[in-house]
Amino acid sequence: MEIIISSNTNQPIYEQITSQIKAMVMRGDLKAGDPIPSMRALARSIHVSVITVQKAYENLQRDGFIETTVGRGSFVSALNKEFYQEEQQKRVEAHLQQAADIGHKNGIPLEKLIELLTLFYQGGD
Repeated sequence: MEIIISSNTNQPIYEQITSQIKAMVMRGDLKAGDPIPSMRALARSIHVSVITVQKAYENLQRDGFIETTVGRGSFVSALNKEFYQEEQQKRVEAHLQQAADIGHKNGIPLEKLIELLTLFYQGGD
């Protein structure tokens, strides 16, 4: 598992770890039941504090992405379909909000935005 920490962002390191692991799960790079590195091992590999990784893992567990069992380690949770779709819908909503804001500020009619979305949606895989 490759986590890349950027110092050129305002996003805290634990959030960078959290978002990258979530993205790996969402893309299917990490599947239900897959082990994830121990907090110490990940901290060592990306040169950060164990406390930073612990905070990321706590967030991942709270959000249902991982399960941690004492003595066994941490594993990717079996995400239910509704949870996965909800996460994806949140991502879509953020992009649509941005598109709507740009369209509104620049006088692009709603009908044109709907036409573009329909075109992209029907042309997508």
